[in-house]
Amino acid sequence: MRWATYFAVLASILSVGLALGVSMPLVSFRLEGWGYDGFAIGVMAAMPAVGVLVGASVASKLAARFGTPGLMRLCLWGGALSIGLLALLPSYPVWLVLRLLIGVVLTVIFILGESWINQLVVEQWRGRLVALYGCAYALSQLSGPLLLGLIGSEDDYGFWIGVGLLTLAPLLLMGRDGAPSTEACSVTFKDLLGFCRGMPAIAWAVALFAAFEAMILTLLPIYCLRQGFTADIALAMVSTVVVGDALLQLPIGALADRLSRRSLFTGCAVMLMVSSLAVPLLLNTLLIWPLWVIFGASAGGLFTLSLILIGERYRDDALVRANAHVAQLWGIGCLIGPLAAGAGSQWISGHALPLFMAAGALGLVILVSRQGAFGTEAGTGG
Repeated sequence: MRWATYFAVLASILSVGLALGVSMPLVSFRLEGWGYDGFAIGVMAAMPAVGVLVGASVASKLAARFGTPGLMRLCLWGGALSIGLLALLPSYPVWLVLRLLIGVVLTVIFILGESWINQLVVEQWRGRLVALYGCAYALSQLSGPLLLGLIGSEDDYGFWIGVGLLTLAPLLLMGRDGAPSTEACSVTFKDLLGFCRGMPAIAWAVALFAAFEAMILTLLPIYCLRQGFTADIALAMVSTVVVGDALLQLPIGALADRLSRRSLFTGCAVMLMVSSLAVPLLLNTLLIWPLWVIFGASAGGLFTLSLILIGERYRDDALVRANAHVAQLWGIGCLIGPLAAGAGSQWISGHALPLFMAAGALGLVILVSRQGAFGTEAGTGG
């Protein structure tokens, strides 16, 4: 196994997580300070989802033309430019376009990076090494809000840190090999429907986790502010959710190499449903802090197990296409989640965010109980 390449690809993706973690909450705080309501902030949070759908459809075709390493470098530099323009052009309509562009380029990075990692790892280590990717990425996102809390949200330093990270990250990919080969073809929504019919539980889980992550970075700080917490406490709560996502991914990945992956998957779905329902009940108690950890861990576990199950079944172009479908589902989740939670918090309930996650988790629990939810093969560890 090419360990140096694995860690180089991992580090480049971590730079994206840190860049997003330090810049995306800053966007929400700016909009809140400008007087925009929850729905307008939700629309801004959902814009990258449209870019995700575009990026997913062209990633395989562009990778066949430029090569996986070359295309990842170009997209990292494109992300740096887009985040820099957020700082230089503080305008709601302009930011909508920039968030769209960020969604396109970062989607291509994630599709190719996750495919590259899953192609590199050996089967007996798949659970642990894919979980290490999930854990490290979550920690990079955790570091973003923490760093933003240290440098403050009044200035644009968070944007410029993101620019620096995405400018330097492509250098790590120079001279690396072992990337999956791809064919010059587009991934359509018809193909996505076939993927969803073949692996419905994984499809639902990916979309649900995408909605979760989009809301955590953008709407959870606003949710906490509107429940009476200060900006510092709101950022700490966001970070605690991401800590939960990060810390338990490695144990989940280790178990996935030894136990039934379907049972682990079902357990995470049940835990996410219960923890989501408990958030409004425990929000103003000390128990909310360990609950945030469970909330994040259960959601992150679903995504990690989904990547593991995909990686054990696909190789090369099929693997890239499967991850493109993951990106399409990610875009759908990112689009629906913030819009539904933002509208719900404004017009239905102030606790719409956790209630939306509880409803999604309930749907997943029902789905995994049905035969064929994970495809034709059993989802067990190697």
